Amino acid sequence: MGIQGMELCAIAVVIALFVAVLKQFGILEPMSMEDDSETDLELSTVRHQPEGLEQLQAVTKFTKKELQSLYRGFKNECPSGLVDEETFKLIYSQFFPQGDATMYAHFLFNAFDMDRNGAIQFEDFVVGLSILLRGTVHEKLKWAFNLYDINKDGYITKEEMLAIMKSIYDMMGHYTYPLLRDDAPVEHVERFFQKMDRNCDGVVTIDEFLETCQKDENIMKSMQLFENVI
Repeated sequence: MGIQGMELCAIAVVIALFVAVLKQFGILEPMSMEDDSETDLELSTVRHQPEGLEQLQAVTKFTKKELQSLYRGFKNECPSGLVDEETFKLIYSQFFPQGDATMYAHFLFNAFDMDRNGAIQFEDFVVGLSILLRGTVHEKLKWAFNLYDINKDGYITKEEMLAIMKSIYDMMGHYTYPLLRDDAPVEHVERFFQKMDRNCDGVVTIDEFLETCQKDENIMKSMQLFENVI
């Protein structure tokens, strides 16, 4: 994912980087034809995942086979059934050894940790993944807005967007050529607000975000890139 993607409000970057990491660590593994009765039992009884298979099918857009495959990958990487923030950061640091993925992983972790208990359960994981991969454009954009709205007050400020952009540049900057200027994140935030802040009040609301994104052909295309990864 290049710098052009970052200029599209980093929405495609958010999804692409996350999916790439999942594939790298085998969490999005190919579908298997093996007997899944053991997986069914574990999904219905595992200590840190109270939701059974039927409940997860009801709240996500994944099939039974897909949920079983996702669970096997998740359990392989996270035997305890929980992913804490340090583990999440470790995964990203291994995938981007020449950059600093710490802050990006922090923001993304908080977006998945829906109940704010400091750990991502399998349920958190598949609900978020279902939105990113199978959700409507509206659902994906709301998820992205929630990521950028760091303090969850319903607004994106320049400070919040700059923190997100800096985290992406810190992680990806060493992989770009030519190397990025130090003021590049600030320039991208200014572009973001020129496009999104319709009433020029210094913040971006969810309505402004949704309206602007849905009118942008490139952003709409980026929302469709990851619908068939599993």
